[in-house]
Amino acid sequence: MSASTTTLRIEVAPDQRAHQSARTIAYFAAFVGLGLTTGSLGPTLSGLATQTRVSLGTISYLFMARSLGYVLGSRGGKLFDRLPGNKLLGTTLVMMAGLMALVPVSSSFRLLIIVMFVLGAAESAVDVGSNILLVWTLGKRVGPLLNALHSFFGIGALLSPAVLAVMVAYGYAGTDVYFVLALMLLPIAVWLWRLPGPAPQATIRTTKKIKGRSRVAFLIALFLFLYVGAEVGFGGWIFTYATVLKLSSATAAAYLTSAFWAALTVGRILAVPVARRFRHSSILFVDLAGCLASVAIILVLPGSVGALISGACGLGLFMASIFPTLLSFADKQLHLTGQMTGGFITGASLGAMLVPLVIGQLFEAIGPRIVIFFVGGLLVVMWAVMAMLYSASQRRAQSLRCPSKK
Repeated sequence: MSASTTTLRIEVAPDQRAHQSARTIAYFAAFVGLGLTTGSLGPTLSGLATQTRVSLGTISYLFMARSLGYVLGSRGGKLFDRLPGNKLLGTTLVMMAGLMALVPVSSSFRLLIIVMFVLGAAESAVDVGSNILLVWTLGKRVGPLLNALHSFFGIGALLSPAVLAVMVAYGYAGTDVYFVLALMLLPIAVWLWRLPGPAPQATIRTTKKIKGRSRVAFLIALFLFLYVGAEVGFGGWIFTYATVLKLSSATAAAYLTSAFWAALTVGRILAVPVARRFRHSSILFVDLAGCLASVAIILVLPGSVGALISGACGLGLFMASIFPTLLSFADKQLHLTGQMTGGFITGASLGAMLVPLVIGQLFEAIGPRIVIFFVGGLLVVMWAVMAMLYSASQRRAQSLRCPSKK
């Protein structure tokens, strides 16, 4: 008998549907909380600079600290394979609430850097945990609801500046919003603690190694690196692109940035019924085609404000379902574990950290239009990686159906 390894999913008795629904809603709420914390830093950056008595250039290192924490924190995904998932997720949200409450009282820039680093690690754990626990809860039915999960992140990110605006209107300091956001996280944490969690997805390994499994996992991580880099790079630099080229005022550029993120959120909501009817590969290839068309509109009409708005909204709309669809595809191909999901989030986090940094360096050296060209280049590479991923998954499926014999 040849020595190969087969990974089989162990089916567990389904929880009561009421418990499944309650857990699903709780994970959606956790992603709202993740969006609230993630969307809070940008609008409060100048206030934090004043609070710590440093320049805006210096305070911007908070982004790097949080991104680095996010990368390192994603490696803790294997904890969800070993510990009660809901309690671990709830504990992490309590930790996030405590760290958020520390932000307005941290007068030292060094202390604030440490707080943001640990906050990034906690956010990463919520990201990994919510995704993998939802997969374990819903099994084969998870595909459409992964899109819904990620749309709730967008809702939280949109709510965060709205809460800030209300507080400023009532005379509070902008940084006081962190206290309110911290309090909003606590009920979600308590709810998760009270809910029974799903059983980890167990695997059995025989002596045979499934060919192509590591290749498929690597290509998925690479694709997520490119995708999240393109998403965060465009969303982070489109404001500066529009203002430096004098295509809009600062206020209009801010609305343009909001329109991109709003389109991303709406796209994920619309993708829920789409994911029920179409295959993962079809959705991903259509998404990439739409993204390339949106970038082409901006490149062909570089001086048109209408083209910029249309391209930004189109890009957000077509980017929306890529991340959750790819995770659903990964579960179908590889049977996700917490450790594996953590590896994918690591790839995505590295893209979010490195791509905007590279764009920033090229922006000064080449000019603002490099933003669109760079994002377009990433999309072309994503198309190639997607083709390789589809080919590798087909070969792996064939090897499972027809195992080689000595």
